Amino acid sequence: MADKMLKVTLVRSKIGSVPRNRKIIESMGFRKLNQTKTFPDNECTKGALRKIAPYVKVEEVEI
Repeated sequence: MADKMLKVTLVRSKIGSVPRNRKIIESMGFRKLNQTKTFPDNECTKGALRKIAPYVKVEEVEI
């Protein structure tokens, strides 16, 4: 069975963003622009990504 992962790239700077969104971006481990991280495809991750949708690009990856 293939597990689904989400490949998330920070494409917009967090400077000038709402403080709540900035904390979500930092808690997901993003420090620099164009940095890419992979996360499991679950409801918790999707909820956080929904809040910061204008700042990230999301791609589905099968492992």
